[in-house]
Amino acid sequence: MPDGTPLPQTAAPRPGAPAAMRIGHVHLKVAELERALRFWRDVIGLEVTQRAGDQAAFLSAGGYHHHIALNTWDSRGGPPPAPGTTGLYHVALLFPDRATLGAALRRVLDAGITLEGAADHGVSEAIYLRDPDGNGVELYRDRPAENWPRDAAGGLAMFNRRLDLQALLREASA
Repeated sequence: MPDGTPLPQTAAPRPGAPAAMRIGHVHLKVAELERALRFWRDVIGLEVTQRAGDQAAFLSAGGYHHHIALNTWDSRGGPPPAPGTTGLYHVALLFPDRATLGAALRRVLDAGITLEGAADHGVSEAIYLRDPDGNGVELYRDRPAENWPRDAAGGLAMFNRRLDLQALLREASA
């Protein structure tokens, strides 16, 4: 609750979200729309589906109305959020396979963008970076669910190991 009061406990569990639910889109506040477009459109490869002048742009992969929206409505010229404050940790973009993730890595490196990390999590392979406004970005691909690591009880056993970036780049070239 906004005043710090804990939420009341419910007597019975509530039904969960349906398994088919997906996150449809994310809106990001940016300081400069054109700078943000150079990253999200030109490096990441999303397509602009609509613009609202110099205030907002909507971007998509595969013709969806928008996966990422960029706007300057409350943030034109503003600084990135200060470290140690709340907000978006990262937005994660799921690539369909290892080759397309490798191609995205190549575009990121060719643009001179510094990686913050790269990891093999067992269930996925991920690359971490920041957009020009300081928003965290994860580019990743999932392994097939039947190949996910499991513990003896059948629960997920994710881990955090070094991702071989050179092998990923070779996969993109193949």
